[in-house]
Formats: sequence, C-alpha cells, structure tokens
Amino acid sequence: MSGEVNLHRLLAGLTAECQAEVYVFVTLPEETVLPAGLKPRMLFREGEGLTLIVEQHQALEFGWPSAFPCRMITLTVHSSLEAVGFMARIATALADRGLGVNPVSAFFHDHLFIPLGREADALAALADLAAKAKQSD
Repeated sequence: MSGEVNLHRLLAGLTAECQAEVYVFVTLPEETVLPAGLKPRMLFREGEGLTLIVEQHQALEFGWPSAFPCRMITLTVHSSLEAVGFMARIATALADRGLGVNPVSAFFHDHLFIPLGREADALAALADLAAKAKQSD
C-alpha cells in the first residue's frame, strides 16, 4: 500500500490547500441520468439514492436542491488508506474550534469539506496541529 501510515509523520508533514470553488451536496434518485458535462467531485451510491458533491453553480444550473455550501481543503500529505487515527485527529482539532467537517479519503489525499466561511478557521486548526507535531520531534 502506498502512502504514509505513521501518524506522527502524517501530522508533522501536514499541509493543506483550500480550493476556490464552492461545493454543495446534492441527493438524486438512483435512476437519475446525469447530464453530460457534469463533473462531480464525488458520487456515492446510498440506499436512498445518489449523493453528489458538485460545484454550487452546477447544482443551480441543473435546478437541483442542495445543502451544505462548503469549500474543499485538500491535505497534501500522501496518507495511506490504512493510516490509523489520522482523520480522527483532524476531526478532533476541527471540533475543538466548533467546526464540523465532511471528510472524503481518496487514494492519494484526504479532502475536508468545511462550512463556507469557516475555511480560515479550519486552516488555522490544521496548521496548529502540524506545529504541535513538529514540536514533539
């Protein structure tokens, strides 16, 4: 498995990039035919239907009701899908600042969907978490 599994190295090497796009969550019936040109950031099949994370302008363009306007923060450290405790530490640091998060782990990176307007708070929490890990070296 590629990617870092050592929790201390993950935290000490933690850097984050906030994407400029505003994303929203959309739910559609399972049988929905997705429009040509749609580029969802994520598509997940649930028992209740399809959940998509799309840019807000796309949800508006297609007339889809949406929820949770947010920004995506990408953790640039290459974490393993088998890393233990990494997302728990991230979520705890954000919760300590009153921030909810919707995390998505992909093969190379973890991505955090943070409520719109709170991205600076999230970036500060992540920077503090990395600084504390570096200090303990």
